[in-house]
Amino acid sequence: MITRIKDFEYHWTQEFDKTQRIFKHIPDRALSQEIAPGYRNMARLAWHIAITIAEMMSKTGLPISGPYNDSSLPSSMSSIAQAYSESALELMDMIKSKWTDETLQIKDQLYGQIWKRGYTLTTLIFHQIHHRGQITVLMRQAGLEVPGLYGAARHEWARWGQPEPVV
Repeated sequence: MITRIKDFEYHWTQEFDKTQRIFKHIPDRALSQEIAPGYRNMARLAWHIAITIAEMMSKTGLPISGPYNDSSLPSSMSSIAQAYSESALELMDMIKSKWTDETLQIKDQLYGQIWKRGYTLTTLIFHQIHHRGQITVLMRQAGLEVPGLYGAARHEWARWGQPEPVV
């Protein structure tokens, strides 16, 4: 669980950068890619990451300007990425200016449970990582290049003059 604003700033910045890298690799033509009929497609997953920032933080009393659940799904990846970026950066600014390390111990009701605010921030980070992983699967299904985030992706080994790992 996040217990210091400084730790949140570090981890949020790292994961924000990774999400932006993924979003930059998604062309509009791939937004309708889905795992199976009736499941979220790539656009809906990316939008879900973007809207959850304001939605989840509103439950802590932190008013992020949006987008929210009732916001219309944009038709372009650049619009989704921009909305995500604006919310993510606003969150960072709000946390740094309005919360303290002590604030992270305050408890709020979220999703039928009581969470410390530090846990809420940790969950928000993990939520983003979880859905980003789902997006990378859809990217591979769509034939898109997936950037390595925590190490090289298979195609990136050649750039380093190394053989691809054996599968």
